[in-house]
Amino acid sequence: MLYAVGRPLSVSAWLAAPVLFMAAVLGLTAFGGLLIDAPWQVAITSGLWGGGAAITAALSRAVTWHSGRQRVLLALPYPGVLFGAGLVFDQIVVATPYAVAVGVPAVLVLVRMAWVPGRSWVS
Repeated sequence: MLYAVGRPLSVSAWLAAPVLFMAAVLGLTAFGGLLIDAPWQVAITSGLWGGGAAITAALSRAVTWHSGRQRVLLALPYPGVLFGAGLVFDQIVVATPYAVAVGVPAVLVLVRMAWVPGRSWVS
């Protein structure tokens, strides 16, 4: 069973959550690679897309939908689209500096979204 988070989300925050999650994971992985001087580049894998789809599905009950139709048109297909994109766009290699440049700000945005007291993220 899916449970709602403690605060309501706007539709735009819900749409951005999987993208921010994927960017954060990619950026932190690239930053870790920089710290250990790894020879590899980071890649956007199908597992990362699947994680984004799972987060989207889990958070869908916390969204303040404007109408039932909006929920049907977005909440049901969006996780499936992300999952399908993962099957099609697997192993996209991203240069380490770009991954860090996008991923570190994504982490900061996610932290701010999670821990700003009194903010409901409903626009």
